[in-house]
Amino acid sequence: MKIFARIRFYYSAFVISTVVTIMIILLNLFPKHKASILHFWNKVMLFFLGANLEVVGKPDERAQLYLINHQGIVDIITLEALLDKNLRWVAKKELFAVPWFGKLLSSGEMISVDREDRRGLIKLMKDVKESLEVLHRPVAIFPEGTRSKNQSLLEFKEGAKFIAEKFGLIVQPVVILGSKSVVNEHEKISIGGDLKVIFLPSVDVANAPKEWYDNLRIEMQKTIDSEYDTHTISR
Repeated sequence: MKIFARIRFYYSAFVISTVVTIMIILLNLFPKHKASILHFWNKVMLFFLGANLEVVGKPDERAQLYLINHQGIVDIITLEALLDKNLRWVAKKELFAVPWFGKLLSSGEMISVDREDRRGLIKLMKDVKESLEVLHRPVAIFPEGTRSKNQSLLEFKEGAKFIAEKFGLIVQPVVILGSKSVVNEHEKISIGGDLKVIFLPSVDVANAPKEWYDNLRIEMQKTIDSEYDTHTISR
């Protein structure tokens, strides 16, 4: 079983690398069609990864900021495949230097954040403002800031809360389950299985109570725990 999971991982890595290369070429050839290119080819990628996808709830067309729990690259692939929107992902600066994937981030004009720079939050605010007011692109961010190794969400970073309150955004939390089974980059295995995306109710931050960010994290954790207890599907 371990050998098969390892073989499947390298097959998945081949699929991802191949499709990412295609997307990079197309994004540079047809820059006006970024959303359509990313949406279509991420759907292709998800198909060849062989995950059984289930979607619960609906994406809010008004959403300006998506907050997603994070386990790996499949989280990004899945949301891009589901949402026919020109999402602008927030990613740490180091990822832009990663071969292939970093080029894809640059070609897609994603937002780079330098965690070591105290001015990082100021840059993030400027980039989000540009995304919403100039580019008209909703922003997607992993509020944990990094990947959790278990079922418990890590503490949410304050950056997402700050920009949501600064601009009075409509925020939709999204819970993605099973992505680490599809591709586990750390252990270099892939066992496939179910992939579940749950769109939780949006929060209009401009009219929300001051505890909205903590409450949002609590609801996401409750959803993760409930799905594991009921369907034995882990995050």
